[in-house]
Amino acid sequence: MLRGAGAIAVSLPWLEIMGTERPAHAQPAPARRFLAVYTPGGTGMDRWRPTGTETSFTLGPILAPLAPVQDRLLVVDGLDMKSARGEQHQAGIIAWLTGTSQEGASNGGYGRGPSIDQVIASRISAGRKAKASLQLAVRWATGKSHGLMSPMNVVNFEDTAPHSPIPPRLDPVEIFAELFGTLNPGASDDAALRLSRKRSILDFLDGRYAALSARLGAADKQKIDQHLTKLREIELSLGSAPAAAGACRVPTGVDTSDYDPSSGLNADDNGATVDASTDAAIPKVGTLMTDMLVMALACDITAVGTLQWSDTEAKHTLPWLNLTENHHFYQHNGGYRPVECARIHTWYSQQHLYLLQEMEKVDMGGHSLLDESVVFFGSEISDPATHAKKDMPFLLAGGGGGLRAGRWVHYPSLPHNNLLVSILNLFGDPRTRFGSLEHCTGPLTNLT
Repeated sequence: MLRGAGAIAVSLPWLEIMGTERPAHAQPAPARRFLAVYTPGGTGMDRWRPTGTETSFTLGPILAPLAPVQDRLLVVDGLDMKSARGEQHQAGIIAWLTGTSQEGASNGGYGRGPSIDQVIASRISAGRKAKASLQLAVRWATGKSHGLMSPMNVVNFEDTAPHSPIPPRLDPVEIFAELFGTLNPGASDDAALRLSRKRSILDFLDGRYAALSARLGAADKQKIDQHLTKLREIELSLGSAPAAAGACRVPTGVDTSDYDPSSGLNADDNGATVDASTDAAIPKVGTLMTDMLVMALACDITAVGTLQWSDTEAKHTLPWLNLTENHHFYQHNGGYRPVECARIHTWYSQQHLYLLQEMEKVDMGGHSLLDESVVFFGSEISDPATHAKKDMPFLLAGGGGGLRAGRWVHYPSLPHNNLLVSILNLFGDPRTRFGSLEHCTGPLTNLT
């Protein structure tokens, strides 16, 4: 009964809320950060796959270094990369984040749609952060690509048609200065004046393009609007100070003078040309790239990032593992070498551990950076010897979007596009299909 003015009693119809109280299950908040990490050459599934049950399992030898963060992992087992159609390695690296097949050589040989990182960036980062996304790579464009962008080495594709490939950033010195230079309190007035001039030029261009756009047809107007979006992203990034939070700090600098980010330009097709100094520096440069990505997220410079540890050829040596041949040699160019490949894959697991532990250290105000993030680890093939793309070695980590980690889940022979659309759902994207529609049957169950 409700008793109103004048002591008039008004009866209410029976409502569900008047009945026995039921437990409420709040919809988890969408994930806030996304990282994709690529490692080349698949894995050895017999040494990668865990043993046990969904919630009580032991990591295989290759994943064993991740045991300290096992409760933050979701081991995704059994998915097939059915959308990978094209050249053996190229089709895999293209399909990994796009879920599309490789275009013909006449169209560049790239993907046919956007990569999920860019879809996510359009939703949570573009126009909101200084950088819509960050794409970083270590020892990239080896072998036949000769240091240049090609279908052998690109994982990121723009969210807007024609879904152009996005090359990664390679120079750790330039990346460090661009991302964290604004944290230097000693910045001079000269720098401020240069920044002001750049912004005024961009304002002028923005106005001219907007006026031109009003007089164009639909197709040309779309191109100009896309260009305007890029200009606004550049303007936003100029001098944008990271969020003033205790989590934000400048990463520890590293001397990378012995590392040549453009070493691939001197590569030959089969990997016979060895840059010993640059190869030996891969571990420390990879650690610095990892630190910069973590702090870029923590400082709110961006909400989306990608780290490529190499390309599909991986024609670089790994001297810190006492391996003198390049990675591709151990995969199949020199005949499949499972012992050497397992050593390489295990080392990559150690690098994944470092990334996740660094994210877990960052306090974002009562929860860690990892808690609000989704991290996706993948490769372009599953089996190095055969280039097979069945039973792909995928890992998710974090807790963003309600992701339930600490488990090993099986999805025998389902298309990996189902995982891609599921990741998008974790960020509040409601779609049920993604990539090549014939290779997507809907979101996976049992992720949240």
